[in-house]
Amino acid sequence: MKTLPLFDDLVCDVPETEGIKYAGSKLKLVPHILQLANQVDAQTVLDGFSGTTRVSQAFAKSGYNVICNDLSAWSKIFGTCYLINKKLPIEYKELIDHLNSVSPIDGWFTEHYGGMPNGGCAVQQDGLKKPWQVHNTRKLDAIREEIEILGLDVVDKAVVLTSLILALDQVDSSLGHYVSYLKDWSPRSYNELVLKVPKIFSSPGEHQVFRSDIFDLVPSISVDLAYFDPPYGSNNEKMPPSRVRYASYYHVWTSLCLFDKPPLFGKAKRRKDTSDKVAISVFEEFRRNSSGGYIAVDAIEKLIKATQARWIILSYSSGGRATTEELNDVIQSNGKILDVVKIDYKKNIMSGMTWTNEWLRDDEVTNREFLFLIEKS
Repeated sequence: MKTLPLFDDLVCDVPETEGIKYAGSKLKLVPHILQLANQVDAQTVLDGFSGTTRVSQAFAKSGYNVICNDLSAWSKIFGTCYLINKKLPIEYKELIDHLNSVSPIDGWFTEHYGGMPNGGCAVQQDGLKKPWQVHNTRKLDAIREEIEILGLDVVDKAVVLTSLILALDQVDSSLGHYVSYLKDWSPRSYNELVLKVPKIFSSPGEHQVFRSDIFDLVPSISVDLAYFDPPYGSNNEKMPPSRVRYASYYHVWTSLCLFDKPPLFGKAKRRKDTSDKVAISVFEEFRRNSSGGYIAVDAIEKLIKATQARWIILSYSSGGRATTEELNDVIQSNGKILDVVKIDYKKNIMSGMTWTNEWLRDDEVTNREFLFLIEKS
């Protein structure tokens, strides 16, 4: 447990969490999220877009009852590993040792994602770059086949799959996502794939893990506090974002968890079900509605209205589609802002502001993240 300064007169105990390289990671926001949560009397928390589950882990370790949700198959695996597991780490050592001992084989992952060292160049004979060297994908193929053969229960399987993803994240040759790969092999890609027991823990809360569309989930559950970090599209009109950024960025983790060997396309060998025409996130939608407002902003308002919680912590970036005025209108029409935290990534500055509209003056500044503590009407 780390104690970090938040403001000049506030500190927060920050539990250790575990995760992978992730474009939407909230690791640096965790202490600020917890501090905002401490301002209200909440016992149950919904983490609606849980991703790597770092926020869910932190809430669970802080004594909350956590409902963890995300559309990603691999996110549910992480949530099950960290929130549902009741075993001690030592109880998984023999299983992890066994998986590390299996003999490498050539399989589906090696065929599509494994590359030869080629003197440091990751471009292969087929002209494609690969995310892992073949000595590690052959080990991946063997381990993934063995996991299926063992017939593990849901929780044990989630723990070993989490271990496998964490290990692969340490030997990849990418910029942290899997829609493009490095031209030259990264130094870490030469290392050997070795599984370790994840940093699992026991927490007193009664937790639940879902893989649901957020709009299907929120009408059916009631919590004290909801934390929402929806994906958001760029506000650059000249370069509309992919509407399936997170589905496409981490397609390999989906394939690893489902082990469905799906049809692939493109230079990065993405799953066909992550194409823009198939998987669409309304929160990343860059178009306007018939009234001239952004569809993504409408989705945020719809979400706030539908959520059965007294308090909401909403995370949003100044680089997102919504302007500060639009976001302020949505929030004020559905409740009141109790507090705002602003994190300036460019200047590495964090500051706190009250629910007055001081934060609105930052509309033109990019690279800032806002955390809004909202009390619903």
